[in-house]
Amino acid sequence: MVMRPAEDRARSTSHEDRSSGHRHGRAGLAGRLDELGHEVAVGTRDVAGTMARTAPDGMGNPPYPAWAGAHTRVRLATFADAAARAELLVNATSGGVSMAALAAAGTKNLAGKVLIDIANPLDFSLGFPPSLFVKDTDSLGEQIQAAYPELKVVKALNTLTAALMVNPAQLAGGQHSVFVSGNDPDAKKTVIGLLTRSGTPTSSTSATSAPPAAPRC
Repeated sequence: MVMRPAEDRARSTSHEDRSSGHRHGRAGLAGRLDELGHEVAVGTRDVAGTMARTAPDGMGNPPYPAWAGAHTRVRLATFADAAARAELLVNATSGGVSMAALAAAGTKNLAGKVLIDIANPLDFSLGFPPSLFVKDTDSLGEQIQAAYPELKVVKALNTLTAALMVNPAQLAGGQHSVFVSGNDPDAKKTVIGLLTRSGTPTSSTSATSAPPAAPRC
């Protein structure tokens, strides 16, 4: 996701994923950011292919073109184009394709920017419920930070359902906390400010490169 002043709106770009659950979460978050006045772009591998989808996804959600028709201010772009124009990025891909999506975005387009990483490294190879393909001694957020040292990775929102991401008041009237974890204090302040404006209560912690107290994702 990116943030940059543009016609009195902040620009936000999220990275898209092809898995149904994450596509639903991505769309909900993109729509919420648009409602809050941010200029939003959604990244995809294939713009034409994404806009040609006609079937509902695996969870019954409408295809992207139907969603886009109701969110006409949200732009669809390639990963590289979306990231290049971004000020703040959101990795809303499924964990298994996060590194590939970031590689497609391009190192030069990521450098110096804040990335909110909401992805989880879910492994469905043995069925449901899934396990994690990286955990305990490492995490997806740490791997992203190590691969892109000039990127300011902030882990947040990955413990919430898609519905709670966009409407945190659904749980206990909003009286709960979302962990915000990262190495860069200013990047965490940026993310905390964004989440606070969206009505999401936060609790800051450290570490995308040092062991946190909670299990890592």
